[in-house]
Amino acid sequence: MTSWIWVDQKVVFALHDEQIFEHGGQSGIRDQGLLDSALARPLNRANYDEASVSALAASYGFGIAKNHPFLDGNKRTALVVTELFLMLNGYILNADDASSLVTFLALADGSLTEEALSEWVNQNIIPADE
Repeated sequence: MTSWIWVDQKVVFALHDEQIFEHGGQSGIRDQGLLDSALARPLNRANYDEASVSALAASYGFGIAKNHPFLDGNKRTALVVTELFLMLNGYILNADDASSLVTFLALADGSLTEEALSEWVNQNIIPADE
């Protein structure tokens, strides 16, 4: 069983605030329970099957983008948290900005599934030591 490094909720708030500061929008939480649920998704997934780093990263992204816990910046925060989880666990998301934008817009509008996001992440990661 892999020992994962998880993304702390305080860090998620800091990342969200940074995205709002840099790109604009309304700061703040819309529903704390929805954020709690989004951040619990990857931990639960790791407990029930031998999940890959890309599946767990996708679980963070899917949970935040779909639960919409913040007043604004949910897609941006979902992407950055996905990237951070990968970095904490030895990988870099190597996708360009356009691909990331299209992917997370599709995720938020429901045209991309969590499994498809996991596949996209898997195709766009490299080990951090490369």
